[in-house]
Amino acid sequence: MLDVAQVFAWTRMFAGYVRTESVAVAASQTLDPEKPCEICRAVSRAREAAGSHGAAVQNPSSERIVLILERAGRLVVRSEERQWPRVGQASAESPRSDVPVPPPRLAA
Repeated sequence: MLDVAQVFAWTRMFAGYVRTESVAVAASQTLDPEKPCEICRAVSRAREAAGSHGAAVQNPSSERIVLILERAGRLVVRSEERQWPRVGQASAESPRSDVPVPPPRLAA
């Protein structure tokens, strides 16, 4: 959990720095050990306290974790060979009759 808290702190610091600085400068300021944020200081204190009290994790040999990997069968997709349908005529037909002319208007 301390690692998650540290990553959260770095992300928060980087987002703050990148608003005013370039990405490279923001990254260097985020990871600068001389400029820790409040969360970074709290994580450091928690790491020191955990180190002085001993490991909170049980002996790894007392419990075993068994991981099983089951691979799925190979998926083979076979498609039939298809051809594009033939197009008879590629252009539109022209109109067979002339465009009708509107009747003349009466002059008022």
